[in-house]
Amino acid sequence: MKCSKLKDNFITMLFWASGVIIFLLLCCFLFMILSEGLPVLSLDFIFGRPEEMLEGGGIGPEIFNTFYILLLSMLITIPIGLGAGIYLAEYAKDNIITRVIKLSVECLASVPSIVFGLFGMIVFVVKFKMGFSILGGAAALSLLNLPVMVRVTEQAITSVPNIYKEASYALGTTKWQTIYSVILPIALPNIITGINLIAGRAIGESAVLIYTAGTSISRVFPQFNPMAAGETLSVHLWYVKAIGLIPDADRVSAGTAAMLIVIILIFNMVIKLINKYIKRNFEGV
Repeated sequence: MKCSKLKDNFITMLFWASGVIIFLLLCCFLFMILSEGLPVLSLDFIFGRPEEMLEGGGIGPEIFNTFYILLLSMLITIPIGLGAGIYLAEYAKDNIITRVIKLSVECLASVPSIVFGLFGMIVFVVKFKMGFSILGGAAALSLLNLPVMVRVTEQAITSVPNIYKEASYALGTTKWQTIYSVILPIALPNIITGINLIAGRAIGESAVLIYTAGTSISRVFPQFNPMAAGETLSVHLWYVKAIGLIPDADRVSAGTAAMLIVIILIFNMVIKLINKYIKRNFEGV
């Protein structure tokens, strides 16, 4: 008995130590990025246009393009991913075809992003003659996030206890009415968490967008034309550090990295608040 208790305490301390180490690593990472980047952030830097050869450029168009591509990719990813996840969880029969589809989704979810970037360049940039464009980048980004969205939706729906479904069917509802009015509201917090994960991945993605959206910006700002080139924050960060010729490349890259961190932190906080609101309302019902 005493030996079992010692093992339990040891494992508990091990888990606590692992959590503390991860937290400290995160704090060190944030401190290193934000301590250098936050002093760079100003209204001129956040809303200004970037420079190619001179000092003092901003990141205004890159911030706009980041959210524009994110919005377009989510408009493609969420409906298709939700539909596919609902089909696999509620409608698809357990046969070889369904198992092949699920295996394909899992394999696609583990494919490196640069492969999707090359595929997007071949299909959207070359085959469909879109060139380097915001729409091509959003489409390629959707292909990257679709497998994750499908898996998250399927798992969120299958985790709903059967008692809710049985109670709904007992009231005489149809299958779709049960899915729409009972299953999806219960699974919604987990689905939103999945959307948060793929959205954060989309904001920080660069490999896919380098090959599809390009490394340049339009002369018009803000540019709503989806066929225009659309360099994002992550691509701009890579470009400035790897190829950029501006004298203050270190300053711009530090500010861009800090801005990315700030955007992702705010985005996660908003999603957390939305999730809490949904859970509280559902529990109240």
